[in-house]
Amino acid sequence: MALQPTPVDIGLFAIVLIVLVGPFMVRKIEHNLEAFLFVMGVLAVTLSGFESKEVLEQIYINNPEAVEKIGWHMELVMEAIKEPIIKGIVPAVLVAGLLFHYGRTTAQRAMARILEVVPLKVIVFLMVVILGLSSSIITAIIASLLLVELVNCMPLDRKTKINVVIIACFSIGLGAVLTPVGEPLSTIAITKLQGPPYNAGFFFLFNRLAVYIIPGCLAMGLLAMFFTGKAAKEACAVAAEEGAGLRDVFVRALKVYIFVMALLLLGGGMKTVIDKYLLTVPPQILYWVNMISAILDNATLTAAELSPSMDIVQIQAVLMGLLISGGMLIPGNIPNIISAGKLNITSKEWAKLGVPLGLILMVLYFIWVFYIPFHIEFHL
Repeated sequence: MALQPTPVDIGLFAIVLIVLVGPFMVRKIEHNLEAFLFVMGVLAVTLSGFESKEVLEQIYINNPEAVEKIGWHMELVMEAIKEPIIKGIVPAVLVAGLLFHYGRTTAQRAMARILEVVPLKVIVFLMVVILGLSSSIITAIIASLLLVELVNCMPLDRKTKINVVIIACFSIGLGAVLTPVGEPLSTIAITKLQGPPYNAGFFFLFNRLAVYIIPGCLAMGLLAMFFTGKAAKEACAVAAEEGAGLRDVFVRALKVYIFVMALLLLGGGMKTVIDKYLLTVPPQILYWVNMISAILDNATLTAAELSPSMDIVQIQAVLMGLLISGGMLIPGNIPNIISAGKLNITSKEWAKLGVPLGLILMVLYFIWVFYIPFHIEFHL
């Protein structure tokens, strides 16, 4: 396959660059992130449709049907419209928002009683670890909704809340992969690997990734404890909820809907460059290239990259690269989107901790996955 960049490729790479730097450079983009990403998604899909048929046939030489699914087509449109609802993301945000809106006072009182007998640092540690590991059962969506409401009931100042939430989102993003129930990425991974030679079942990802995921969630709990420190001593007994009314519950659900739709469109628009440039990349390089998961739907990247022809180390590397980098920026993961929307966290505030923490984890896991012969497999 000829890999010479085409004008369409250059345009799509430019869109990726704009998505990466736009929210940090232009305040209006930051304040209207959902609309911005939606516009970028529409542009990406539209631009991909201008790729010549000859180039597409060369990319999909063994899959001619894929040529018809580049650019705008009904399947992509219906997926963008329906998936945020079918996957339960928007309904969960709406229902949980209503429940917490009417039950917030009770939750705050309960948290106040717990704080009387359990140190705040211990609560933060347990919250981050338990939500991270249980997200594979209760789903990453529910875990993130519980996270923001629990944090809102804690005596923490805004900066500390943001740091704890970002760290917890890394934990949830990691933990959700352990079963196909947790998040779309894990569902797609099991689907791709369900045939020979792996014949992946419900516990396949747990058996192969738990050795990396469980220590990661525990480490995030310890890190969150460290960030809780001084702020907890200075804060009031019960955290005051920033003025949110019933209208905000519905507005937040709508924003999440647009956000998820935008990511699906971005993933669809970027399909040609993903298939053209990433599928032949060695796993050590692909691990780092997968940092684009910080702005693209990691489920789309999983569907494109994962193959049963890979050995287990390659599969582990692909998935760990996607999971870790998904926590670096707000668009990288559903928990990030929900948490940032709920707590009004800006892209700059998220990146201030998310990017360096993500890079540190990427380096540590790169060494562990590729160069430390410590690959314990669980068998459930």
